[in-house]
Amino acid sequence: MPGVMKRLSSIVRSKANKALDKAENPADMLDMSYQDQLQNLQKVRRALADVATSRKRLELQANQLQQQADKLQQQAKQALAQNREDLAREALSRRTALAEQLESLGTQHQQVETQQQQLELTAQKLQVQVDAFRTRKETLKATYTASKAQTSIGEAVSGISESMTDAGMTLQRAQDKISEMQARAGAIDELLQTGALPDLTGTGEDDIQRELNATAGTGQIDTELAALKAELAASQPAASLPAGSAPVAGTAGGAEAAGAPGDSGDPAPSTATPGESATGAGQ
Repeated sequence: MPGVMKRLSSIVRSKANKALDKAENPADMLDMSYQDQLQNLQKVRRALADVATSRKRLELQANQLQQQADKLQQQAKQALAQNREDLAREALSRRTALAEQLESLGTQHQQVETQQQQLELTAQKLQVQVDAFRTRKETLKATYTASKAQTSIGEAVSGISESMTDAGMTLQRAQDKISEMQARAGAIDELLQTGALPDLTGTGEDDIQRELNATAGTGQIDTELAALKAELAASQPAASLPAGSAPVAGTAGGAEAAGAPGDSGDPAPSTATPGESATGAGQ
């Protein structure tokens, strides 16, 4: 049981650390650290002010005691001048007590002054560190901002960002939906053509009628194709003969016009009249 609790504690701490790392902003953490250092510097300065105040208070108190001691010294002289040795003795006794207090104040003043000097050095060093940290902080923040912007641009260009990923998924879903609808429409058309699905458009054609219509359409196309072939065959001989060549044999006009060749190879002159030639050509 203790092992299970230890593992559970480790898992919880790891999850918490991961969540904190994800939520942590380096720029904000740098600003917070800088504020903490400023607060520490402010505390040192307040302590330095308190020590300086204590030192000044000791100096004022020492001055007052010194003035009292000087006054007692004068009173002792005056008492001796008036033959009042008892008063002079009392004045000197009090002056001796004040001297002891002055010596104690002097020791305290020396300690406070040393402490003040140490605090002044500490404040100077801390000020230098805070200034250096502030410069470093601003540099790191600028670098982090530039890196974050570069990363965002790279993710947007490469399609890794969340918005681009969502857009790509939307396009893919739309394409899949269109492909599915096209396939479904094609399948329905095939089923309608084969007669597997009834035609509800009101034409009333069954599969036999569709076959007859298809055959009739094919026969009409064959008839038109044969007519085009006959027309092409009739116009091809006249169009293919060169200029000055004899007509195709088999026509009466052509045979008579060609005549019989002579000994010299020249065609014999025709003796037929124009009317006879026209009659022969009509036959």
